[in-house]
Amino acid sequence: MSFFAQALDYFRHLDVHLGALITQYGTWAYAILFGIIFCETGLVVTPFLPGDSLLFAAGALAANPQMGLSILPLFAVLLAAAILGDTVNYWIGQAVGTRVFKDDARILKTAYLVKTQDFFAKYGGKTIILARFMPIVRTYAPFVAGASKMDYPKFLLYNVVGGILWVSSMLFAGYFFGAVPFVKNNFETVVIAIIILSILPGIFEYVKHRRARVPAR
Repeated sequence: MSFFAQALDYFRHLDVHLGALITQYGTWAYAILFGIIFCETGLVVTPFLPGDSLLFAAGALAANPQMGLSILPLFAVLLAAAILGDTVNYWIGQAVGTRVFKDDARILKTAYLVKTQDFFAKYGGKTIILARFMPIVRTYAPFVAGASKMDYPKFLLYNVVGGILWVSSMLFAGYFFGAVPFVKNNFETVVIAIIILSILPGIFEYVKHRRARVPAR
């Protein structure tokens, strides 16, 4: 099975794989989940890691007493991961700048950088909050903020607000709705819907940007 096929299977059955991980590692699952969210937000080379869907699935599993996850400690751990991740990403951006992006790179693509810079041009510092709900942009936004020497206290404020909104909305949505029979019986479909809804804003912005570049006849 190819890497792409394995990744797709993991995303489609995220609840099953995550449940097995929690069962196997017990309380260490908190640390593993922390690591995934931290890397997805904090390391500019790992934008492919699950974010929205992982938070939703973790919340849904926390609603099941047999899993042994407590929702409030889980919220605290994942919120810390999201805030610390963006903070580390910001300082990495300050240290290395944007020169690491290349047109032909597999991960650090110039196109991703330009997309994130466009968001900053339009929304300013609020990009840090809005990007939380957008895969890829979520990973690159704090890096670009650091590379552009954004005022750190301002960045930290947006970082904390965005982290709270993102983690609480996704995690508690899973916690309160994950046990609903329809969601539970169609978890794969729900996860795919979350992923699609997450990337739709980026698609809309891309189409809008492309149309704006087309000269009027």
